[in-house]
Amino acid sequence: MPDDSSKPSAFRAAKDIGYGSIAGIVSKIFEHPFDLTKVRLQSQLLDAEARFTGPIDCLTKTWRNEGIRGLYRGLPAPIVGAMAENASLFLSYRELQDLIKRLNHQSISEASSMSQIALAAAGAGAITSFLLTPIELVKCKMQVQMLVVPASSASSLPGPLSVLLVQTGGTAAWFSTKEFVASLLVARRQRTDTLTSTSARELQPWESALSGACAGAAFNISLFPADTVKSAMQTEEELRPKTGSAQPRPSFLGTFKAIYRAQGIRGLYAGCGITVVRSVPSSALIFLIYDTLCKHFG
Repeated sequence: MPDDSSKPSAFRAAKDIGYGSIAGIVSKIFEHPFDLTKVRLQSQLLDAEARFTGPIDCLTKTWRNEGIRGLYRGLPAPIVGAMAENASLFLSYRELQDLIKRLNHQSISEASSMSQIALAAAGAGAITSFLLTPIELVKCKMQVQMLVVPASSASSLPGPLSVLLVQTGGTAAWFSTKEFVASLLVARRQRTDTLTSTSARELQPWESALSGACAGAAFNISLFPADTVKSAMQTEEELRPKTGSAQPRPSFLGTFKAIYRAQGIRGLYAGCGITVVRSVPSSALIFLIYDTLCKHFG
């Protein structure tokens, strides 16, 4: 990440928010049909009979029954979420890195260690999870609303623990993987490059994209079962409405156990393949756009 520690903190914050928002919008438009497929596959795990046999079947039936609007159902909420998520992630990540350095009596311009990167990234994920919980709820409900007739218009906020878990652990894996792979690529190039200028130490566009792609895969593989539980909890009211007297909301652990009993380990990783397929180019886009904007506009 480019160093601009000498610039006013307000300017740096505005830059992180703006660049992160732009990167989030572009990536979300690209990945939304794949995310919709993942949520629909995860939401059927506790049904008596599955609606879809796999990701291709889900995409095909969604296109046939709902058209292009179906593939992009619920997009406004993820767009807002992507702007908030990426702005929060990049801003929190940088500020937490600076805080950790100050606590360790280090110079802000000094490079962060991998442990510092992981800690700052986990903190950024935890902070961002509080912004994403209501947005994720709206997105998931809209993505399954055409599968059933809603029994009630009431909404709740299930799954904040799973959102926190996914964001904290996933973001730690995301930034750590990106920075680690990027450092390997730069070091490899420096060994064969006679230049000693700053440009030799800067990430090339393809290096930003490749390290970002690896980060996207790491984010999703690391804590995918928690994401599966989150989706199942957030679509419970729509797909499996309760009748009669009020019943307690399902807990994170209870939903995890129910999915495991019904589907086993495969159920906990339902939709993982298509999620990794879409997250690789999506994450590559995010870091390519963010790093490019930082490089050209400071």
